[in-house]
Amino acid sequence: MPPGSSPLGIVVKRTTGHRGCCEFERRAALARPACQALAIAGLITGCGSGESGPAPQPVIPPPAAVTAVTMVLTSTANDQLTEFDIEFEGMSLTSASGKKVTVLPQARQSEMIHVNGAMEPLATTTVPQDVYTAATVTVGGAQFMCIAHPPNAGLTISTFAYGQTPTTDVTVTLPSPIVVSGETMGLALNMQVSHSASYTSCAAGGSYAITPAFSLSAFALSSQRAPSANGGVAALDGEVTALDSASTGFQISLPGWGLVGLPGTSVHVTTAKATIWQGIAAFTDLHAGMFVDLDGAIQADGSIAATRIAVADPAAVNVERGPLLFVSNAVPILVMYPRQAQGMDPRLLGDEQFSFNGSTFLVSGQFSNLPTLPFTPSFTAETMVPGQAVYVSSPAFVHYGPYSALATTITLAAQTINGTVFGLTSSGDFTVYSVSLASYDLFPLLATQAGQTTLLTNPGVIEVYADTNTVVLTSPAPALGDTLRFYGLVFNDHGTLRMDCAQISAGVNALSQ
Repeated sequence: MPPGSSPLGIVVKRTTGHRGCCEFERRAALARPACQALAIAGLITGCGSGESGPAPQPVIPPPAAVTAVTMVLTSTANDQLTEFDIEFEGMSLTSASGKKVTVLPQARQSEMIHVNGAMEPLATTTVPQDVYTAATVTVGGAQFMCIAHPPNAGLTISTFAYGQTPTTDVTVTLPSPIVVSGETMGLALNMQVSHSASYTSCAAGGSYAITPAFSLSAFALSSQRAPSANGGVAALDGEVTALDSASTGFQISLPGWGLVGLPGTSVHVTTAKATIWQGIAAFTDLHAGMFVDLDGAIQADGSIAATRIAVADPAAVNVERGPLLFVSNAVPILVMYPRQAQGMDPRLLGDEQFSFNGSTFLVSGQFSNLPTLPFTPSFTAETMVPGQAVYVSSPAFVHYGPYSALATTITLAAQTINGTVFGLTSSGDFTVYSVSLASYDLFPLLATQAGQTTLLTNPGVIEVYADTNTVVLTSPAPALGDTLRFYGLVFNDHGTLRMDCAQISAGVNALSQ
């Protein structure tokens, strides 16, 4: 089978541009002490006197006060792009007096769509206490992906890439000056996806531009589990790289740039008696090489205090997370888009095909209110539909050949959808939002594929269920006509899409094309 194609007719395209880089300089000034006169008992000795006295001592200013600052990544996006990879080469803050401070000590790579409405640690460093009014981000490689389904054709996965992103194309906005003070604080670098990419056509190619646009704002770190706006992390995936020798903590490596499997950020995780374990019984069952999915709160030192740690497959050697693209129970075969991947086998660009014959189907343990929902939340081979986010473990990834890799476990994962509220009702303890999805959303886009045995009745509509556990980050409260982002688990309930919602954020309109 030639590269760039799949047994199911999915075409993978790649467009690459190469851009230049930038440089900057720093200056320093030296101060020279002035000469002073000394008068003792009516005798005046000047600087030019032949008399010698004690040598003048230089005035050493006290060290500047510093604050431990934890940088986190987040994004604001609709459902138009499937992946957006960024290589962060550097970042600095500029104070009101013009002083520049580096806040990203080394390069990092990250995928930005999976943090839509969520947070992920990037780096922790010390910053001199001051008022900062500007910021600069240097971006190396960057690429975004979209999926199209042209009439009478198969799916097209297109990649638009820069080898190096011009500094003049990267913007960082501060909604208000950043006051660095106290012992600890957080800074959230929020990628505005709709302003960061443009393209003529996903299916036909054409012109495109990558113009990374960020906003940077401060937030207070909370030692307790918190919503994403205050340092809370949810469904953070990583591979255990080391266990602490003297405590119940461990180190994980987050997935890096999905295209080439570059290493991601390394994060320290701590556990406590209240930590909930899923898939394994306790910390003693954890070992290096395991893949974990966890919730918790970012701490002052950049570590995460875990409230929940799940291991879907203790024997897994490869894991992938992303949306389903195609499901056929007749074979049985699924195709997914691996937005993130970790393990022994490198992830290639494009789709990944798995056999789910004999797979174990799971639902993320992130949500505790599933038994109280007014519908039966089911995720099985018979209810699985394209557009749902899944976390797949496998003994091997197979990129070429007449057969598919085996999906050992398939876990329904939380995801963010963007849509407009057109109905508002209640059911038991839940408020139910009827939400219409844009045509480029994966649920309506993928539902019309031939060969699928599970079909949705109305793939352009999703019923969203919110209760007292749902965090609402909009003000005023969500109302009819609002475009919003909803984060939660999406189920197929006899052909109707229903979400158990954990968080509601302001929505995003379509990209300018």
